[in-house]
Amino acid sequence: MPIYNHTFETMPRREIEAVQLKRLQATIERIYATVPFYKKSFDKAGIKPEDIKSLNDLQRIPFTTKLDLRDNYPYDMFAVPMEQVVRIHASSGTTGKPTVVGYTQNDIHTWAELIARSFSAAGATSRDILHNAYGYGLFTGGIGAHYGAEKLGMAVIPVSGGNTKRQITIMQDFKPTILCGTPSYILHLAEIAAEMGVDFKDLHFKSGIFGAEPWTENMRAELESKLHLKAIDIYGLSEVMGPGVSIECLEEQKGLHVFEDHFIVEIIDPDTGEVLPHGETGELVFTSITKEAFPVIRYRTKDITSLNSEPCACGRTHIRMNKPSGRSDDMLIIRGVNVFPSQIESVLMETKGILPHYQLVVDRKKNLDTLTVKVEIDEKLFSDDIKSLQAMETHISENIKEHHGVSAKVLLVEPKTIQRSQGKAVRVIDNRKL
Repeated sequence: MPIYNHTFETMPRREIEAVQLKRLQATIERIYATVPFYKKSFDKAGIKPEDIKSLNDLQRIPFTTKLDLRDNYPYDMFAVPMEQVVRIHASSGTTGKPTVVGYTQNDIHTWAELIARSFSAAGATSRDILHNAYGYGLFTGGIGAHYGAEKLGMAVIPVSGGNTKRQITIMQDFKPTILCGTPSYILHLAEIAAEMGVDFKDLHFKSGIFGAEPWTENMRAELESKLHLKAIDIYGLSEVMGPGVSIECLEEQKGLHVFEDHFIVEIIDPDTGEVLPHGETGELVFTSITKEAFPVIRYRTKDITSLNSEPCACGRTHIRMNKPSGRSDDMLIIRGVNVFPSQIESVLMETKGILPHYQLVVDRKKNLDTLTVKVEIDEKLFSDDIKSLQAMETHISENIKEHHGVSAKVLLVEPKTIQRSQGKAVRVIDNRKL
């Protein structure tokens, strides 16, 4: 497949690192002079901008966390005056104040280029039509994908989330070839399409670019079989840029290429902060080295993954991050056992007749934690006798215990019992008072 920016995306490692160091030094010097939070953080650690002489010196700099961003709400982390800011996005703020991010005009151009690179990696060209089902608004997904697709020369249908039946009609009439959205909402679209008697096989999609929530290889198989397209994982977060920080390539679909000329990526031990070597699993940390309005240094994403520096068949030389297995702050500790929703999902999706809609409910009864896994099953199976359903519940429960060491009560529920989301799926309900 064609590479959008061949010069930067296929750069030899030595040249990538030279570009990174030059841009890192310029960013550090600028934020030390313009962002009081970073000046105070550097001074406390005894570091001056001129001390950053190599990429290894990045490890001397303190981390930045989401709490730091919220403590400087709304604009105190901005590195430019407000008259230079042309766009403001924000996280949902479901666990506290939202994190507010700003973009200069040049940031918008950079972001659009990264999305154009991403879509090209997924097989898109200027001849394609994008059905963009990411939400538009403060969430970065919809507008980020929109601008990048236009930069690539694609026609964009800005349908956003919701109005699901209308979306199916638009797919039939407008004949889009590339699909974007959160995987949970896209599966909901497929469900509604089936109700309407519409088979995705009769539509025109060739690739789907899905992100904003972790999804497993089993979920990929589900998406590809129901939608009859290639399911590509895209990664991003508003604090670092938005979507387009990294993406899988169509050739291998084995890890997401991080655009290293714009971001420096590290994996750390989430408990000690120690930087881990490539191949080891830990928490993902990003430093942005081209952002003007809202650069972040060593930002702890809480996403759990590992890095892969092996050559890729697509020709891109940037390092790959493996699909995140979950988040350190989404990790559940059930009677001393650590478990992520994605680990439970991998067991569920291996069971014939299970639908890709589930929810983990955690309670504390008599000082003991309990985990209940609610999962929808095919309507045909739900009509089976009670003994068969109970046997299936027991089978799934035993598999969860065997693979992940945690005891869980499994409840099979009718299709459409679990509430659908137009954005990110709510996978965990934790009723404990922790």
